[in-house]
Amino acid sequence: MPAELLSGRTISKEIRAELKAEVAEIKSRCPEFCPGLAIIQVGDQSDSNVYVRNKLKAAEEVGIKAQHLKLPRSSTQAQVVSTIESLNNDASVHGMIVQLPLDSENPIDSDLCVNTVLPAKDVDGLHNENAGKLALGQLKDCYTPCTPRGCIELIKRSGLPIVGKRAVVIGRSKIVGAPMSNLLMWNHATVTTCHSKTKDIKKIVSEADILVVAARQQEMVKGDWVKPGAVVIDCGINPIPDASMKSGHRLLGDVHFDSVKEVASFITPVPGGVGPMTIAMLLKNTVDGARRVLEHKDEASEE
Repeated sequence: MPAELLSGRTISKEIRAELKAEVAEIKSRCPEFCPGLAIIQVGDQSDSNVYVRNKLKAAEEVGIKAQHLKLPRSSTQAQVVSTIESLNNDASVHGMIVQLPLDSENPIDSDLCVNTVLPAKDVDGLHNENAGKLALGQLKDCYTPCTPRGCIELIKRSGLPIVGKRAVVIGRSKIVGAPMSNLLMWNHATVTTCHSKTKDIKKIVSEADILVVAARQQEMVKGDWVKPGAVVIDCGINPIPDASMKSGHRLLGDVHFDSVKEVASFITPVPGGVGPMTIAMLLKNTVDGARRVLEHKDEASEE
């Protein structure tokens, strides 16, 4: 029996509806207060333009006040850092992201820029402080990167158990792979992380009850790699030319969908799986940050 689809589109719509209601409740209680998100973009890279546009639209739909600061390609590192610091000091901004990659004519250290964002506003979850807290299991005191948080939420809302399961993550990037492994571990799975130097990766993957693939390799995982009944989460986004599509290309994941769906019990499609969840979790992190600020204000007024 073919695998059941884990639809990120469906679940992300549920989350957005919940966030819209939550923001409306915050505004009704404090009319002068509105969750705020700032997106800093350098340059005019077409992919980034699409991603930023989708984030701004999604934020507006749930009632978040979003601002887009688009800096020219001629921007220097000092100018980008100065922009970030000004937003750090803006009380109306509760969440901030630096859209990567930075499309600049000048050398800019993206790690420096990401770590200039205040940890309390780092809704991408990429600041070293947030990454360290996640690694230590301090999940209530940090932001989690949006894609891994979306993957966990996708699994949980589908009613699939994580506790005690054998999980394998392919990839160790600081944006997806590494935090995904940490999240699965702190949700009580037994986790193995595979990467480019892993030997006999097919054998390791075949033991996974939960498989998360973030390898950046088109259709790397085939059906004969996968344990029957496994839950497969595909984080890959690989564009390939397709003249029949309006965009001129279509997207393939890191998993060979047609063969894996015949073996797995659940599988995410590409597109429509992890992608919509990533944006939903950006909104969730922003609303969470705004609520924390509001709670601190309430506590201060009671003292």
